[in-house]
Amino acid sequence: MPGALFGAAGGELPQKLSTFVEKDDFLKELPVRKGVRLKGHDYASAGYYFVTFCVKDKHELLGEIKADVGAIINRPPPPTIRLSEYGQVVQAAIQEIPVHYTGVVVDKYVIMPNHIHMILMLGHGRLIIAPTKTSATVSTIIKQLKRQASKQVGFSLWQKSFHDRIIRDEADYHRACQYIADNPAKWTEDEYYA
Repeated sequence: MPGALFGAAGGELPQKLSTFVEKDDFLKELPVRKGVRLKGHDYASAGYYFVTFCVKDKHELLGEIKADVGAIINRPPPPTIRLSEYGQVVQAAIQEIPVHYTGVVVDKYVIMPNHIHMILMLGHGRLIIAPTKTSATVSTIIKQLKRQASKQVGFSLWQKSFHDRIIRDEADYHRACQYIADNPAKWTEDEYYA
């Protein structure tokens, strides 16, 4: 009898079901994470991608920036990055990317104390006139790198997701390269500096 299912009045919800409905309405009000990838872009297509990803909670686990000591007249030497054991594991994982993915090259990268910037080149060795897909997307490559490094250190190192920018022309490429080169010297100004 349908009326018996919802109480004598036929319209009241049981306590457990009404609680579930209230929770469901609450979940609908929560903010929804926006997609960070460019809609309609095929992230397996040939091209250059500037990628940034961070250590979980911005902990400085990958190394430290040290000012080098030396006798250079009128200017201090540039700072260097001294990688921790974890940073060395990550560096090895980055260097193995081309081994795992045909046609993918890590063009430039920098490992900072709590984040990494890199330029990935997909479609290496193929004619740029007629770009074709590689065997993996940028997301697949970064997920595999994160998984491999985390497995080797024994715990999850990374925040979810990553930031990427499609490099569209030579000027954009040179800006990204300069940003990577300058990043250690500008560490205290960096948005990821904790």
